[in-house]
Amino acid sequence: MSTSAVFRPRRILTLTAAGLALALVAGCAKTTRGTTGTHAAPDVNYIAPGSSEARAEVDRWGGAYQSNPADRNAAIGYANALRRNGQLDQASAVLRQFIIKNGNDRDVASAYGKLLAMTGNFGEALNVLQDAQTPTQPDWRLMSAEAAVHDQMGNNEKARQLYTQALKIAPNEPSIMNNLGLSYLLSGQLPDAEYALRRAAQNPRADSRIRQNLALTLALQGKFQEAEQVATTELDPQQAASNIAYVRAMLDARRQQGAGASQGQKPQRG
Repeated sequence: MSTSAVFRPRRILTLTAAGLALALVAGCAKTTRGTTGTHAAPDVNYIAPGSSEARAEVDRWGGAYQSNPADRNAAIGYANALRRNGQLDQASAVLRQFIIKNGNDRDVASAYGKLLAMTGNFGEALNVLQDAQTPTQPDWRLMSAEAAVHDQMGNNEKARQLYTQALKIAPNEPSIMNNLGLSYLLSGQLPDAEYALRRAAQNPRADSRIRQNLALTLALQGKFQEAEQVATTELDPQQAASNIAYVRAMLDARRQQGAGASQGQKPQRG
């Protein structure tokens, strides 16, 4: 990633914790609140891939899609159901077929670009998102999605330029502020991440994932009590305490490893 050498040790820690957070959010967050766009594809409720619930959703949306493949809502719904069931390649194929047969649609292109990024096809994802964009009337959702792809590629500065442009179109939009916060989180700039995520969380339209991202960022800075308070608004108190305790233990282990490494680097006398 395009960060200075000063941030590298913290960045390693942050990325480890960010991966942990995604697992905790996916495994524990069950909410009926609507979601806003984030680096990860949004889910109203987490469904375990391969579960009866996930398969039922695939069957339901698959029927709607087969009835009318030209229906953009059916195509997006079916692709989302496939994605939630872990069928990423099939989900991508559904959206790709829609675009080929029906032309570029901004919402479909955005969903397709995010799927391509999830499977590591970053270059193709950027092409899809940029082709769907209209320079004279830019769509902030496509702009934010493109920025998120740049973040995943390590182009943090380019990503933040796009987030800034998107915010000029949609000021204080919580999904953009959330993505901006995650961009700072990924490069280890925790105070900046906290500032952006606080702004996102204060918006009435902020969703569960935004507040949990804020809780993680607070915990990574050692603000465990506040992090637990934020997490408790989304999870039951016991689970929130468990999650924050996990992050605390991970940070302690990292500090101990760092101390051990420092001792091991003492010069040896001949």
